[in-house]
Amino acid sequence: MDQLHNHWYYACMAKIQHIPEYMLYGETDPFPDVVHCEHIKDRAPDHGWRIAPHRHAQLAQVFLIETGSAKAVVDGQDFQLSGNQLFFIPAQAAHSFSFAPNTQGMVQSFPMAVLRSIAPANDDVARGLSLPFVATPNADLLTVMALLDATLADGGLYRMQTAVGLAHSVLSLTAALNPTPQGEDGTGPDSRLAQFDQLISKNQTAGWRVGDYAAEMGLSTGHLSRLCRAAKGLSASAYIEAYTIQEACRLLAFTQLSVAEVGYRLGFADPSYFSRRFRTIQGQTPSAYRQRFVSQP
Repeated sequence: MDQLHNHWYYACMAKIQHIPEYMLYGETDPFPDVVHCEHIKDRAPDHGWRIAPHRHAQLAQVFLIETGSAKAVVDGQDFQLSGNQLFFIPAQAAHSFSFAPNTQGMVQSFPMAVLRSIAPANDDVARGLSLPFVATPNADLLTVMALLDATLADGGLYRMQTAVGLAHSVLSLTAALNPTPQGEDGTGPDSRLAQFDQLISKNQTAGWRVGDYAAEMGLSTGHLSRLCRAAKGLSASAYIEAYTIQEACRLLAFTQLSVAEVGYRLGFADPSYFSRRFRTIQGQTPSAYRQRFVSQP
């Protein structure tokens, strides 16, 4: 079981220069179904029980570890998983896994369109599913996940409609298990922030300013800043920088790009300025942050 305690920078990230983005791990085909369920034993053994760093732009995932154990790294944070545990990973989060051989369980993948279609109070569910977390599933959730698995394997009448209804239940019951949901003051996430996030991701190297984003979204710069302050307590410009530094954390943890290359990739023309801004926000230099993910002799 020692492999579960190894950091992954050398073991699994050799020569990686970017974080692959998949619909399903290792696949470039379109998403195969309205939602998707597969068992860990059907994919992990083919990869030596290790799932290399990757992310899903438009998929949230719920992992159920039935027996065995695993180590997951999500956006630079370590999670230790054991039997009868549930693990939620939001869309866009870079993640990797190291499973103990013969670990049993399943992963259910949900397009963001399915999550956003939950009603009523879908903002409350989205708030509970905004960050990764580990929880112990209750009997109701285990039953619904098993029903969803069986429904997707069956070609019966109204299969798609049944699957979407069960998916809503899985996501809602999962959100209810989150021990520390975001925004407990009742201010749910604004859907325009999701649009803002997508625009930042697409235009990080284009030199866009707050006014460019606001214009693209049909908002004033003041309105965009108010949205950011209501959700995160940040101005729009600070929100953009925080998003960019979060992406820098992912690249430092999951690739072997040099610190300068990470900065260039994210639109910083001056590596020294990138390092200073990173240290201001993260409280440590990019090199010190990366060192956390390098195997120690």
